[in-house]
Amino acid sequence: MKKTITFKGKPLLLQGRIPGEGSPAPDFKLTNQNLEDVDISRYGNKTKILTTFLSLDTPVCEMQVKEFNKKASQLSEDVVIIAISNDLPFAQKRFCQAHEISQIEVLSDYRYGSFGFHYGLLIKELNLLARAVMIIDKDNILRYSQIVAEATQPPDYVAALQRLDDILKHPVPAAATQRTPHCVPCQAGTPPLKEDEVRQRLAKQQGWASPDAKRIEKIFKRKTFMGIKDLVDQIAMACEEEGHHPTLTWTYHTLKVALTTHASGGLTDNDFIVAGIVDELAA
Repeated sequence: MKKTITFKGKPLLLQGRIPGEGSPAPDFKLTNQNLEDVDISRYGNKTKILTTFLSLDTPVCEMQVKEFNKKASQLSEDVVIIAISNDLPFAQKRFCQAHEISQIEVLSDYRYGSFGFHYGLLIKELNLLARAVMIIDKDNILRYSQIVAEATQPPDYVAALQRLDDILKHPVPAAATQRTPHCVPCQAGTPPLKEDEVRQRLAKQQGWASPDAKRIEKIFKRKTFMGIKDLVDQIAMACEEEGHHPTLTWTYHTLKVALTTHASGGLTDNDFIVAGIVDELAA
């Protein structure tokens, strides 16, 4: 189901894949104020507070960054706060210098859109990030997610910091967390699924068909050309992350997605994992 927020009461749609609490935190690629790429591995086994906002040029967002900068000085060195928006790195640098923001990192998702997509925080109508606070523990498990329902309101700082305290005091073993299905690399010679296995999996994938037991396909429709373009962009980003190579046939407001594992000469578990992801994005 798609997630919506409001902006001054007007509903807005969030795009991307919203990870559940207890699931592995998706990787991301952000840009720092020196135009360098930054990913989640940079922070090692620290607990990470991610706070996102629409733009530094708004009073609520400005206060959000200042408040977390103030809170950061009260936290242990094992906790890092990362503020993220779609502002250009140049604007972020000017803001940090003007307001003496030095206790937290302020990064931009402007270049890749990786963070907004993989954390389900990209506002479709504005191409900005929704206001949110997320906490990722030392094992890179998402332990807390607060998406602010009305974009003009600040996050609940007290609730987020109380949850941080609980996470630090009560770590959860990585083995006890939920695991999100992901594609595994296929090598030449990996056997395809048998026909009866394909039928069993198809029964669980509503709307997908297999014309020859070597591929599965499904047709998606939208009211407008831009609706299909938007879906294509999301599928492309998700499949790049998974290392999968779908065939997309696009005719104005209709899109046919065909999946197969070329290295196997047929269908594998990877195709059905991607089919589930495509359905999630198209819902």
